[in-house]
Amino acid sequence: MEVILSQDVERIGRGGQVVKVKDGFARNYLFPNKLAVPLTTANMKRLESEKQARALQQEKVKHDAEGLKEKLAAVSLTIPMLTQEEDKDKLYGSVAGADIAKALKDEGYDVEKSLIQMEEPIRSLGIYQVPVKLHPDVTATVKVWIVKK
Repeated sequence: MEVILSQDVERIGRGGQVVKVKDGFARNYLFPNKLAVPLTTANMKRLESEKQARALQQEKVKHDAEGLKEKLAAVSLTIPMLTQEEDKDKLYGSVAGADIAKALKDEGYDVEKSLIQMEEPIRSLGIYQVPVKLHPDVTATVKVWIVKK
């Protein structure tokens, strides 16, 4: 029996995929758990319309991310930090993604800290280019100035 998977099923396939399974497996497991629907012309049309709607949604999200990337390219954040007395360029603490997310929020950009792609925290004064992954295909760069408080 051929079925259309509604969601990912381990060792069978991914959601939206048409797979061939045994009749009993489909009737006793896939259909009752709403993991699949029978392969019919109506279900195929519904699957195609859902794919198109998902593609349009993804395109809109990507377009919004591109717009935000352009705005973030013009942003320059200044974060004042305390420095150590013996080494004037070293910070007492460090600047992490959460600090940059807070500074972006203060500037009016709502970016989650998990989107900020820092390999390690900033520990000294200077100018840094920090990547922000807005979408799997879109990465913006924010200029961050770490200055003495």
